[in-house]
Amino acid sequence: MNAQTDTASGPLKVLVSGYLGKMGSEVVRAVSAAPDLELVGGFDPACKQPQVLIEGEQLAPAFTDLTLALESTQPQVMVDFTIPTAAAQNIETALQAGVDCVVGTTGIKAETLEALAGAAPGTTTLFVAPNFTTGAVLMMAMSKLAAKFFDDAEIIEFHHNNKKDAPSGTALATARLIAEERSAQGLVSSAPGSETELPQMQGARGAELLNSGVHLHSVRSNGFVASQEVIFGSSGQTLTIRHDSFDRSSYMPGVLLAIRSVGALSGLVVGLEELMSL
Repeated sequence: MNAQTDTASGPLKVLVSGYLGKMGSEVVRAVSAAPDLELVGGFDPACKQPQVLIEGEQLAPAFTDLTLALESTQPQVMVDFTIPTAAAQNIETALQAGVDCVVGTTGIKAETLEALAGAAPGTTTLFVAPNFTTGAVLMMAMSKLAAKFFDDAEIIEFHHNNKKDAPSGTALATARLIAEERSAQGLVSSAPGSETELPQMQGARGAELLNSGVHLHSVRSNGFVASQEVIFGSSGQTLTIRHDSFDRSSYMPGVLLAIRSVGALSGLVVGLEELMSL
């Protein structure tokens, strides 16, 4: 167990990276409201105030330099909800300082995460989840179960216009689970692929995960927060598994679970299901 899990001296100290973002702001609220956690600081290159402010309340010091933030606040856990191009450097800086990381930023390559965790000192942990909602984790688990019983599978994911990656991390993780299960069962999809797309209509069949027959479709509209449908089909029947997040607060129970759990782990750990005993 990491030294960071020793909370006898007080609440677990948490630094939020990307605290000005929509997800970062929710993490700040959730951590501040948790009696066993302490928000010790916020990091965001765009911040212009010396304090993390939520509804005008000064909650903790704010920093534009992550190294300074880590040195000044001495957190035990850093939570990162930023963008892929910045997150890898943030994670490396925190891990090298011996700070466990809980990461919700998607779009970071698996080999990059493995390299970051492999270079981290001691038992420092990098925990990454493509989705922190418990409902989404259950949706993925149910999709894995259903995959062995149906010939075809399609994934449609819906997000707001400001999402930086397509398809989403959740959709990719779901597709991989389905593809792995189908491969283990020797199943081959008969669904048509890009060869049926009309001229100048490339992409109509979505993106296909590594010739697996699992197609992914990304919808972007400001009417959504985050939703995903997994549609399975076989002769004479379909099964649709859907999860909807209507508010970013739905992610917070999972984020808090990860913050509280990460100190007892080590290395690279991927997926909230690793903490849910599914």
